[in-house]
Amino acid sequence: MIEDRPKRRGLHPVAIALAVAIFGVLAMLIVDHGPWNRPHVQTIDVAYYRTTGDAARAAGAAVQPTTPKPALEPEPPGPKPVQPPDPVPD
Repeated sequence: MIEDRPKRRGLHPVAIALAVAIFGVLAMLIVDHGPWNRPHVQTIDVAYYRTTGDAARAAGAAVQPTTPKPALEPEPPGPKPVQPPDPVPD
């Protein structure tokens, strides 16, 4: 009875995987580069202001830099870390 079963070929799953991969690549190309994905024309307001800071200044906002860090930072609370032992004696 065992000899009556049809033998499976090893290429059948590979062919299915290859077909799915090709379909996926073609679907991505169509979605990314289809006729509906044309470059958007920018309005003059969007094209004029290159950075967010320029747009904020034009709207009347004040753009201020962050406060600089102090030169000396306080010691962190807790015990100081111990220096690891030197594995190779000099």
